[in-house]
Amino acid sequence: MSTPTTTAPILDIDIACPATRTLVEHITSKWGVLVLLVLRDTVLRWSEVKRKLPGVSEKMLVQTLQTLENDGLVAREARPVVPPHVEYSLTDAGQHAAELVAPLVSWAQAQVRRDPAG
Repeated sequence: MSTPTTTAPILDIDIACPATRTLVEHITSKWGVLVLLVLRDTVLRWSEVKRKLPGVSEKMLVQTLQTLENDGLVAREARPVVPPHVEYSLTDAGQHAAELVAPLVSWAQAQVRRDPAG
């Protein structure tokens, strides 16, 4: 008599849907996931986001923030003052996305710390 095996449930997602694939690509991009985590539970100015993401170019940060804003994950609030004062935060959807990817990033960090060569 064989023992039953436990398998992960099959995800009921439409992987053929271009909009789904695009959104997943934006969320899981190199800088997208990090922007989501940096903005998790906080409001930051552009320069503060840049400081928290060493290695990101200005062009890439602007592009990533705009992409996530267009996806409805990041909120941008520009105040009409001189010099310009722009703040970024996560929308409810962005906060939810950050909460979902945070465990994956934590897992990745644990893997790297366990086997730095791997």
